Amino acid sequence: MEFSVISIFPGIVKGFSSEGLLNKAVEKKLISINYYNLRDFAENKHKKVDDRPYGGGAGMVMTPQPLCKAITEVKKKKKGKVILFSAYAKPLDQRKVKELSKEKHLILVCGRYEGVDQRVIDLCVDEEISIGNYVLLGGELAAAVLIESVSRMIGGVVGKRESVETDSFFYDNQYGVPQYTTPRSFNGLEVPEVLLSGNHKSILEWRKENQKYRINLNEENEK
Repeated sequence: MEFSVISIFPGIVKGFSSEGLLNKAVEKKLISINYYNLRDFAENKHKKVDDRPYGGGAGMVMTPQPLCKAITEVKKKKKGKVILFSAYAKPLDQRKVKELSKEKHLILVCGRYEGVDQRVIDLCVDEEISIGNYVLLGGELAAAVLIESVSRMIGGVVGKRESVETDSFFYDNQYGVPQYTTPRSFNGLEVPEVLLSGNHKSILEWRKENQKYRINLNEENEK
């Protein structure tokens, strides 16, 4: 799996992916992440990538020339699916994560300011994705979220495949269960006795019951 990040602040994503399992995945060549500074593709003297919006309004808008050139140059090296992060797009979920993990190359475009010129979306973008119904300063954190969530689906990135397949949302209507470790007693709270019993059937039933509780709780919250 290959990721290419286009941003005016690529170091934000680079710093995030230089730690933990993502960094190990890069070292093992299970994934690769390329970083492109959008200003390198600007053809004006001052490497400007934004301007005032036509029709007026607050803030600035990212201009089409640098973005379209960056996307074109990246695709020349290797074809890929172009994703733009947008607050008003369909939110990312685990089903979409699994779908994206089947791609060979994801080109992640990180907007800033009030957004990008619509012509970039019309000409160069394959899909817009949101990571939630809220607004960030830019798309870099969204890119980091997508890279991490998709990378977890790649074999070998997480030590045990079971750790991935038992995650919340891996299957429809699947939620994690409460987890406990040492010590058995902490601040007056005890580990449930069933988890100490060694009775695998009883433990499985307890976990199913607690997962059912979380499913019902989620459904109640959605009402």
